[in-house]
Amino acid sequence: MATETASPAVGFRSERGAILTSLMLATGLIALDSTIIATAVLTITDTLGGFSMFPWLFSIYLLAQAVAVPIYGKLADMVGRKPVILFGIAAFAVGSLLCGLATSMVALIAFRAIQGIGAGAIQPMTMVIAGDLYTLAERAKVQGYLAGVWASSAVLGPLLGGLFADHLSWRWIFLINLPLCAVAGWMLVRHFTESAVRSTQRIDYPGAILLTLGAGGLILALLEGGQAWEWASPVSLGLFAGSAVVLALFVVVELRTANPVLPLWIFTRRVVIASSTVSLMVGAVILGLTSYVPTFAQGVLGTSALVAGLTVGGLTLGWPLTATLSGKLYLRWGFRICGLVGGTLTVLGCATTLLVGPQSNPWQIAASCFLIGAGMGLVASPTLIAAQASAQWHERGVVTSANMFARSLGSALGVALFGAIVNAGIHDPDHPAPTELAHGIHLVFLAMLAMAAVLLVAAATMPGRTTTVGSD
Repeated sequence: MATETASPAVGFRSERGAILTSLMLATGLIALDSTIIATAVLTITDTLGGFSMFPWLFSIYLLAQAVAVPIYGKLADMVGRKPVILFGIAAFAVGSLLCGLATSMVALIAFRAIQGIGAGAIQPMTMVIAGDLYTLAERAKVQGYLAGVWASSAVLGPLLGGLFADHLSWRWIFLINLPLCAVAGWMLVRHFTESAVRSTQRIDYPGAILLTLGAGGLILALLEGGQAWEWASPVSLGLFAGSAVVLALFVVVELRTANPVLPLWIFTRRVVIASSTVSLMVGAVILGLTSYVPTFAQGVLGTSALVAGLTVGGLTLGWPLTATLSGKLYLRWGFRICGLVGGTLTVLGCATTLLVGPQSNPWQIAASCFLIGAGMGLVASPTLIAAQASAQWHERGVVTSANMFARSLGSALGVALFGAIVNAGIHDPDHPAPTELAHGIHLVFLAMLAMAAVLLVAAATMPGRTTTVGSD
């Protein structure tokens, strides 16, 4: 088990309860906006047109968020957490305002990118600040709160989006963020006083640009391959090849830079590699569940949209429940055993999805989602906390953002892999037959089981009871 890296609120004069409330609010905002427009797409396109471009409303948000995360992590280690998260909240608010005022689909897509840039700062900073303010014994409960808010908001998003679109205006999907951002920002300004030492080193601008271009190109290729263009098309091949070249150049630049934006030492620490691998698989499995369980429930079992949403809702019940309890478990057993228990539950949960068929009850799928969520609560939070505990203050932002970036990359991999699996077996994508859909999603569940197995192996390499700051 990791030793304490800090006493509560070290380096800060803060009211932790008020800060935690603002962090939970900020987390809920970005989780909602990743899904809230799903049920309002037709209403939006009726107003703005551009139906063929609507997938970019999702892709551009995820893309901008993902590529910004590592850069914000480094900045937080250099200038402190407070200015970074306040910038993120401000950017998210500006993007929300512009989205609410958009008069064309192209403009709305561009403004969603601004939202994503803001979200890229908020997501890792909530975790980093929680790691700074709370001791190791307290941190699991706090991470459980944040995980619960994230999971609940992601599932509630489509419901709220539909309510706004039907009874008010789709523009309120974005405009409602403004007062919430104002409250979160005001609480942080008032209650969060940071006394961290600012770094005088120069920012690695070449590395930041290369990382943005390389990672952005890779994630874009994964998100849009097989959708906007064929996998073997010149555009797809060009994006993959170009991303590989740019990322290779990025590595060369980082090796020669005194203050790299993404220090390559993170790839040499076992605990960081294991934590990021777990996060990568978590991102992919969550994408598979949230995308294809409701589709299976509606398209194969013939349930309503509400029941379909409730089936995947089991994930949001299991995750925060065990994430909150995980603190007692890793303090007693150590990170490795806690992660192994969580990984095993995740594998078992994914295995039970293979038993689901056209005659299954929706609650059977919900039970599988609950089991997977319970497993992830025991492996996702403890592995992140272990990685944070292995780092000093000036490294914690980079370590946390690497974990968050891995989850975003896992989501993009899930989009590409699962989409290719399902589309390969469907002859008419616009009107898939239930039997075809059942077969394709069954293969998705099988792929999720393989990913859960990788997650379990990564959890087995986590440290046991003796991890100190800066250790491998």
